[in-house]
Amino acid sequence: MGERKPIDCCLSDMDGVLVHEGRPIPGADEFIRRLVETRKRFLVLTNNSIYTPRDLAARLRSAGLAVPVEAIWTSALATAKFLNDQRPDGSAYVIGESGLTTALHEIGYVLTDLDPEYVVLGETRTYSFSAITKAIRLIEGGARFIATNPDAVGPSAEGNLPACGAVAAMITKATGVEPYFVGKPNPLMMRSGLNAVNGHSETTAMVGDRMDTDIVAGMEAGLHTILVLTGVTRKEDIERFSYRPKQVVNSIADVIELVEP
Repeated sequence: MGERKPIDCCLSDMDGVLVHEGRPIPGADEFIRRLVETRKRFLVLTNNSIYTPRDLAARLRSAGLAVPVEAIWTSALATAKFLNDQRPDGSAYVIGESGLTTALHEIGYVLTDLDPEYVVLGETRTYSFSAITKAIRLIEGGARFIATNPDAVGPSAEGNLPACGAVAAMITKATGVEPYFVGKPNPLMMRSGLNAVNGHSETTAMVGDRMDTDIVAGMEAGLHTILVLTGVTRKEDIERFSYRPKQVVNSIADVIELVEP
């Protein structure tokens, strides 16, 4: 591994890195505390578009992690940023929860099913067949198709649930139209997050637990990638991929020394 510049900005995935099933991963509280104390720029990233940053900050606080609201970057926020750059003050038919609808309202988008410019699909625990049918007809009528993230399933206490990627596949099968996915592994989410904190790729680390989303997106965005083994990807899985993280550590506790001044 060649010389790297000191890390002065950090992007971290949430589930599998900081928390697991609502419980903090050992070392996560110290990691966040160090970042805040040393005034390093950082963002906690999540493909989950259900919750607003304020909601997520409250959920993390209940797990003992004091993450500032402004340090949370969701696929919903990244999607809103993308749409605002593409077509400011536009209109969209939205399937999703408050995390997505709030983000779109805040950029001045009109949420409507009357000839919208976009159909925007996000995460929800109550996908409606009638809403999906409406989305299909609007896309067939010319609306552009955007989705917050490609995750096929999401976790629940009862087991996996169909997530945004699975529902997007159903809509694509019905319309022949592929969505543009904004969230990880699209490096656009990393770059928009970097822009939000005025970070630079050469001095930013991406900490994640998944090779197929966190690490590949960080790599494509030119970041220093760190894989933790507390989530989806196991150590023996790494060699299956054609790319590698810059570093592999057991958990977020082992990343703490990297954020020291």
